[in-house]
Amino acid sequence: MAAIDLRTLADTLQASSGIAAKHDIGAVTAMLGVKAQSVPVGDDCAALPDGDGYLLFAIEGFINAFVAADPWFAGWCGVMVNISDVVAMGGRPTAVVDAVWANGEAGAAPVLEGMRAAAEAYGVPIVGGHTNIRTDRSQLSVAILGKAKRLLTSFDARPGDVLVAAIDHRGRYREPFDNWEAATTAPPERLRGDLEILPEIAEAGLSIAAKDISQGGIVGTAIMLAECSGVAININVSTIPLPAGVALDRWLATFPSFGYLLSVAPGNVDSVLARFAARDITAASIGTVTSGSAVAVADGGVRIVIRDYADTPLMQLGAREEAA
Repeated sequence: MAAIDLRTLADTLQASSGIAAKHDIGAVTAMLGVKAQSVPVGDDCAALPDGDGYLLFAIEGFINAFVAADPWFAGWCGVMVNISDVVAMGGRPTAVVDAVWANGEAGAAPVLEGMRAAAEAYGVPIVGGHTNIRTDRSQLSVAILGKAKRLLTSFDARPGDVLVAAIDHRGRYREPFDNWEAATTAPPERLRGDLEILPEIAEAGLSIAAKDISQGGIVGTAIMLAECSGVAININVSTIPLPAGVALDRWLATFPSFGYLLSVAPGNVDSVLARFAARDITAASIGTVTSGSAVAVADGGVRIVIRDYADTPLMQLGAREEAA
C-alpha cells in the first residue's frame, strides 16, 4: 500500500456527502415520532418480536439519478440491498415487494428485469407491490420481510470489541457511481450460501452487533454503529484490505454489494474471520471499539477524529434505551 496522507483522507471523509446524508434520518424520525416506540430506530431493519425470534422489516428507496442512469442495476439493487439489511441483523430474507414509477412499459422494463434477475439469483420471491407507469420519471423503492432467530444489532457494540470488516472483493466498480458490484455475475448458489454467514455467526453467539456497509462507506457506517451503541471506534486505515488497483480514499467511500462491519469480542475474532475465509470473502480486523463518542481514523501513531457524535450527532439517535 502507498503511503497514507491521513490528513487529506480525513478531510475527504469529513466532507463526504454519503456520510452527511445520514443526518437526514434524525430529522425524519423526529417528525414521525418513532423514537417513542418500543422498537429501536436506527438499525438496518425494524426487529419485531415474533415467537422465539424476530420478524425483520425494511425498505430502501433509490436516488432518481441512479435509476435513470442504470435502471437494470437499480432494479437488482432494490432486491440486493434489502437482503443485505436483513442479513446484517442475523436474519434470512423471506419476500420483497416493490413500488415502481416509470414512463410506460418500456421505461419500467429494465428496472423490473433487474429486480426479477436478483430475486431469482438470491432465491427471494417478489410477492407484490405498487405500479405507476404513467409518469414522466423513473423511481423505485423496495421493501422486504425476513426472520431472525438471534439478532445482530447496531446497538450492542461494546468497549473492548474488535471492529471487523467483511467485504466481497470479487467484483468491480459500476461506473460512474462508487458501487462495488460483486454479485450480478456470481453463481446463484454462491450468493445464497454467502447469505448464511451472518445468521450463523449470530446463532453461534460469536457476535451480537453488526451493520451493513451503506453509502456512507466503512467510516460512515462505523459512525452510525458507534452512535447507536454509545461507543467510540478507532479505525486503523492501514489494516483495511483493498482490491487490486483500488485506492484507499475511493474504497472508504464505496458501497459494496456484500459488505458488513461486525463488533466482535476479542476471543471470537478468529472464528468470525474463519467463517468468511471459508467462503472466500475478505475479512480483517480494522479497528477497536472503546468508551467515548468519537470515530477516528489512525495510521502510524497519528489519529484524526472524523466525527464526535456527542458534539455533532449524525442520525441523532441514541442508544437502545433512549429509543425505547
